[in-house]
Amino acid sequence: MRKLLTTATAAALMMGLAACGGDSDAGSDGKGTIGVAMPTKSSERWIDDGNNIKAQLEDAGYDVDLQYAEDDIPTQVSQVENMVTKGVDMLVIAAIDGTALGEVLETAESQDIEVIAYDRLIRDSDSVDYYTTFDNFQVGVLQAESLVKGLEERGDAPYNVELFAGSPDDNNATFFWEGAMSVLQPMIDSGDIVVPSGQTDFDQAAILRWDPATAQKRMEDILTGTYASKTVEGVLSPYDGLSLGIIAALEGNGYGPGGKDLPVVTGQDAEVQSVKSIMAGEQYSTIFKDTRELANVTVDMITAIGAGDEPEVNDTETYDNGVKVVPSYLLEPVVVEKADVQKVLVDSGYFTADELK
Repeated sequence: MRKLLTTATAAALMMGLAACGGDSDAGSDGKGTIGVAMPTKSSERWIDDGNNIKAQLEDAGYDVDLQYAEDDIPTQVSQVENMVTKGVDMLVIAAIDGTALGEVLETAESQDIEVIAYDRLIRDSDSVDYYTTFDNFQVGVLQAESLVKGLEERGDAPYNVELFAGSPDDNNATFFWEGAMSVLQPMIDSGDIVVPSGQTDFDQAAILRWDPATAQKRMEDILTGTYASKTVEGVLSPYDGLSLGIIAALEGNGYGPGGKDLPVVTGQDAEVQSVKSIMAGEQYSTIFKDTRELANVTVDMITAIGAGDEPEVNDTETYDNGVKVVPSYLLEPVVVEKADVQKVLVDSGYFTADELK
């Protein structure tokens, strides 16, 4: 009986320690454990993000609890809850739905667990401390400028263009859209760009969960309903996965080799298949966001917090999550067209030449 009581007491003590998240000391160098919640493994971009931040945190002496939720909101909420219960020292969260984590983050705050929103702003919560991301408005600007450049290379205005936006539950999607429309709306107003489908509102263009199949179906429907006697010359796509679905729809409707010229199609994230598509003359451009640098900034922020210092930020005005303006560190995105692939992606070591064959 004494042995059983001793075991039970020890177990209870361990559970009590685990609940004290801010005091965890489980790191390989005594620095603690960082919980990292990523949205999905269906996009190579998020796999790279997870791998980069895990490797850099471990190099800095932290243990890492890395979880993927496969774009299922309840799964991600449960994963973050488990991290808090286990007593992680800090949380890094790339949210699937930026509005779904309020309650669990309140629990984290009550246990002195700092929260860093990673590339996707966590909304409607006072319990998010910092945000690391790229200049998302500028991403949209670069996409639109590349789209216009590609159109102008092909001839004079007016141009028939269709517009796609990201997932409405991802705060970044709005910034991408607003950045792009700051360039495109004046051209729509002047008549230099025409949107034959008439679908020019964010809600009409948005693709839930950034799903390529949904984008492909929407493009097919637009082509069937609008382009019987017209040719689409440009497509604003905010993400490479959507771009591949859009191009598949176009190729299934008479565009590409042996048919009409593929339109100018933009993208984002420099995923391998889209970079290969750019090199093959199909997709026109992508936006490169170096996830190594984003991981590095995030780890620097964690290291500063762990040392009791104020982490470096460079934006304290832009990212209002509905409750507070979240102190942020923004990195600069880079547009990549065919002529840029070698210099920007290969010479920097982001990809090897063999990976792009």
